[in-house]
Amino acid sequence: MLTLEELRVRVSESLIDTVVLAFTDMQGRLQGKRLSAEFFLAEVVEHHAEGCNYLLAVDVEMNTVAGYAMSSWERGYGDFVLVPDFSTLRLMPWHEGTALVLADLAWEDGGPVAASPRQILKAQAARLAERGWTAFAGTELEFVLYTETYEQAQAQAYRELTPANQYNNDYSILGGSRVEPLLRRIRLGMAGAGLYVESSKGECNLGQHEIAFRYADALTTCDNHSIYKTGAKEIAAADGMSITFMAKPNEREGNSCHVHLSLRDADGRPVLAGDGPSGLSAVGERFLAGQLAALREMSLFFAPNINSYKRYAAGSFAPTAIRWGVDNRTCAYRLVGHGSSLRPENRVPGGDVNPYLAIAAMIAGGLHGVENELPLEPALNGNAYDDPGPRVPATLRDALAAWEASELARAVFGDDVVEHYANNARIELAAFDAAVTDWELRRSFERM
Repeated sequence: MLTLEELRVRVSESLIDTVVLAFTDMQGRLQGKRLSAEFFLAEVVEHHAEGCNYLLAVDVEMNTVAGYAMSSWERGYGDFVLVPDFSTLRLMPWHEGTALVLADLAWEDGGPVAASPRQILKAQAARLAERGWTAFAGTELEFVLYTETYEQAQAQAYRELTPANQYNNDYSILGGSRVEPLLRRIRLGMAGAGLYVESSKGECNLGQHEIAFRYADALTTCDNHSIYKTGAKEIAAADGMSITFMAKPNEREGNSCHVHLSLRDADGRPVLAGDGPSGLSAVGERFLAGQLAALREMSLFFAPNINSYKRYAAGSFAPTAIRWGVDNRTCAYRLVGHGSSLRPENRVPGGDVNPYLAIAAMIAGGLHGVENELPLEPALNGNAYDDPGPRVPATLRDALAAWEASELARAVFGDDVVEHYANNARIELAAFDAAVTDWELRRSFERM
């Protein structure tokens, strides 16, 4: 991490010549500008920078699309302001002579851009702060590594790619060793960017791995998550390989992103842990009950894409039942840790999740449970895949319907945010509905 003064010194010594000013868009990607370090220090530090406001109103392919109130042809596609958050200033070691700083988005009059993912999380964190609580979070992000470059993968229509490991290498030291040169570069690059690396390990899918980072306050964790996700792709590309974080890249196990969330009070004491039957406090029980009660209607923030929902299958380690259990990986929420480290793990999000939105939804659901004193159902023992109770939405269309009908989402996020992200889902559904897939061609071209 860098202070602004340290940046000035490094620039004066010709150690840094470029500053990346970035924010996280709806899809969880870093967007922004590369600025000369001299210009950044002379102009942007005091006067900020601008970017076209369509960056929060496009589809995943950067096409301008209709339906957004904040940005359109009718509104002229003007600018919003990128306001650097200097607490995020850091080195970007995998790019020579480069620093990175994340920005908050504001309108020209200084008002926040409500639909910005970082602002959505900040608003929910402020609700916690009113109670004297701070959220701490950790995200466990999985990816699949291929030996082809991104360009080769595109030329092959993303078919018949070669996984970096040819067998299930879950916890395999040998499997990790086969790709350790790249994993090590990613770990060291992230450490050099101020992230606290804990470990890396193999996972179940072919070529699948996970690099874990230490928990931090929720906003810092989301910032780090976004930086890591972009950086890992860039480092892999520099090595002539490619990484995908998509939720379900093939028929085998998907890429998950389990999210751990806990609360501390102003004195640093745990809020969710206590002397209840499962080690939860009364507040902890209500907070978890609220997260379960809100899960279906908040699923759009946990699983934002059509592909997201293909993870949810019996026996896949991705949940189908909206249940909780103590150290039970078949449930949507798994209670993990002991004593003051006790916390719920949300197993619904996949590798394609936008962490700001997911954690905002978890906080909103938890506070709903606290404010309404919702009782916590008994922990589920056994196989949640066989449970007949409420289910995780099976499709993006189901999740969209629950989101649009949610009184809770409108109350905590506002109508503008609800409609903004509903429109994003509608755009994706329309694009998918218009597509003719390989599956349809294989089954129908000759035989139908």
